[in-house]
Amino acid sequence: MFELNNIKVERASRTILSIPHLSLPSDQVCVVLGHNGSGKTTLIQSLANQLVPDQGEVRLNKQNIQALSQRQLAQKIGYLPQGLPSAAGLSVRELICMGRYPWHGAFGRFTKQDNDIADKAIEQVGIAHYAHQLIDDLSGGERQRAWVAMLLTQQSPVLLLDEPTSALDISHQYELMRLLQQLNRETGQGMIIVLHDINLASRFADHILAMRQGQCFFQGTPAQFMQSERLEAMYGVPMSLIDHPSNHSKVALIC
Repeated sequence: MFELNNIKVERASRTILSIPHLSLPSDQVCVVLGHNGSGKTTLIQSLANQLVPDQGEVRLNKQNIQALSQRQLAQKIGYLPQGLPSAAGLSVRELICMGRYPWHGAFGRFTKQDNDIADKAIEQVGIAHYAHQLIDDLSGGERQRAWVAMLLTQQSPVLLLDEPTSALDISHQYELMRLLQQLNRETGQGMIIVLHDINLASRFADHILAMRQGQCFFQGTPAQFMQSERLEAMYGVPMSLIDHPSNHSKVALIC
C-alpha cells in the first residue's frame, strides 16, 4: 500500500500537487487518469522517488521511500517514465538485461536464471525477433515495448508506468494492458499506470484515481467512476455510457 501524507509540490510559486492524504493499492492494477497538467506525472514521480515533494512523505508498506537506497528502491519499485531515457548503442536484449542489475549490481555475474527471466520478458511483450537489433533502430512503439520488457525483467513487486501506451497503436495498447493485468493476476505484482484513455482504464483497471488541478478528484472502482455525471464533471464535456458488447465494462462516448 502506498500512503501519501501532506504532499505538496510547488513550481514557480504555483502548487502543482496538493494531497493531504491518499492511500493507493500496490497489489492491484491501478490507473491514474486526468487532464494534461493535472498532476499525474508529478504524482507518479513522487511515488518512484524521482521527485522529492516540497512537503510531506510517501510510504510504501509503511516504509518511507526516501529512507531506501537506490538499489533497495529498485528492488521494490520498477519505474518507466513518460520520456524514455537514451539507450544509444545497446541492443534490445542488452537493454532488457539491465533490469537484473538491482539484484546483483552492474558488475555481478549474470546467471542462467537472469537470462531465463530476460528471455521470458522478451517473449511476453512480443519482440523476440528484435532481440539483437539496436534500440535506436526500432520504431517508437517497439522501443516502448522493449522498455516494458526491461521493467518486467526487474521483477519488482510494484511497477509504475507513466503513459506506457502513448507510442503504441490501438491493438498493442490493448495487448500491453492485457499483459500487465495478467501479470498482476499471476504474480501479484502491483501496477500503477498513467493513462489518458477512459475506456482502456475501465476495461483493465481494478482501481482508478482521477486527478484534477493537482488534487484527487475521485478514487474507487471503474464501475463507480464510469458514471455520466462524474465524467462530465471531470472532463467538462457531455458524456454518455453504453454497455460493452462482450464484457461487464462500460464504454464512454462524448455526446
